[in-house]
Amino acid sequence: MKTRPAARRFRLLHFFYYRGAAVQFWISRRLRPAGIGALMVTSLASFNIIGQQKNSIFQIFCFSLGLLLLSFVWVLFRRAKVSAVLHLPKHSTVDETLRYSVRLKNDGRRTLRGARIEQTPPDPRPGLAEFSHIEEPGEAQRNIFDRTMAYYRWQWLVSRIRGFTSGECETSIDLQRGESKIIPMTLTPCRRGVFAMDDLRLLLPDPLGFFQKCRPLPTAPVRLIVLPKRYRLPQFEMPGSAAFRIGGEETSNAIGTSGEFVGLREYRSGDSMRQIHWKSWAHTGKPMVKELEDTFYPRYALVLDTFPGSPDRHVFEEMVSVASSFVVGLDRSEALLDLMFIADKAHTVTAGRGMERAEKLLEVLAGVQIEENERFKSLSTTVIRHREKITSSLLILNGWDELRAQFVTQLRKSGIVCVPLVIGHGQPPANLPGYWLDSQNLPRDLLRLPPQLSATI
Repeated sequence: MKTRPAARRFRLLHFFYYRGAAVQFWISRRLRPAGIGALMVTSLASFNIIGQQKNSIFQIFCFSLGLLLLSFVWVLFRRAKVSAVLHLPKHSTVDETLRYSVRLKNDGRRTLRGARIEQTPPDPRPGLAEFSHIEEPGEAQRNIFDRTMAYYRWQWLVSRIRGFTSGECETSIDLQRGESKIIPMTLTPCRRGVFAMDDLRLLLPDPLGFFQKCRPLPTAPVRLIVLPKRYRLPQFEMPGSAAFRIGGEETSNAIGTSGEFVGLREYRSGDSMRQIHWKSWAHTGKPMVKELEDTFYPRYALVLDTFPGSPDRHVFEEMVSVASSFVVGLDRSEALLDLMFIADKAHTVTAGRGMERAEKLLEVLAGVQIEENERFKSLSTTVIRHREKITSSLLILNGWDELRAQFVTQLRKSGIVCVPLVIGHGQPPANLPGYWLDSQNLPRDLLRLPPQLSATI
């Protein structure tokens, strides 16, 4: 789905908000609250002394201006030579506080006093397409000035795109020459993703706390994997039989032979060494193997639509959360789960018995992004190629249109049992062959899913 060109008004507003946010962020890192207060006092005093004789207000002006100049010159000459190493846990989850640590070492010749460190989050500024086409909830009820300037829309989009919130360390840092210290830090992820933690800053304030120098600290490349948010699901069963297929070479390598013991037979070429019955070999002088009952298991496909649908990226984020919820909800102890999607090329990641753990699928979903081109043919080819192994498939779709209708029809004609879950805004479209989930009420709609998911709605 192609978005409409942005109106001239939105292009102009986006330019000023985008540049203004960068300037504001740069200043806020170098000007502390006490410095803002001193600047306000100096500005007010400067207006009040115009045309007046020297009095107490003039003295206040001179005193505050002198403090500002002293602090500014002081902070210019602050120096520090510090090395840092980040210690992060492997995973984090959206909206859950993450505690980690940073090891600092003073490599300089002087004692470091009163310093702080801060981790910079990713750039949260929205693009022009999002700013011009995505409305803030309740924007229609605002007055005409607010709707025209769209400033509240900008703030709302920034809050949704922000990767994580991170403040300064709680206490100031004092390091002797050559001393190292572990500094505890916290951050709260706001959305899923894989974030490069490569912008750690050392803050060096002046003694009065008006200004501070902000310089980057080089660190080794570290990634923070924020797993998607998950929703609670009802008890459900996927459609289709348990795919009672005898485990061949591929499945034997994957999950092993785990059926009931049937008997003994002579060794044949290709039998696993783990199945050899050593006592019988010693007794008969011939290699004997244990014969076990064939293992049967279901195998499900979770197909994620990564193609453009709604211009609101929030819909796609909710799709990833729904996919993550089903990854956790499906019983992988007795099944295999194939996650299929398009990201530059077709990807299939399998979890279940003898395969990767569910955390692997969640890590993959943490980094999935929207593809620019709609390549449903490549996605359908990938799913159809695995149809002999698949019991049934769960389709997570980004809205409903003609291309997605053809995609579902093609899969069903190939004999694949499909359960479409369509995520979008508002009311469901007519004749929808699947389940409609409103992106604004996902927790409610997910709990309304029936215990037996149907492929023929």
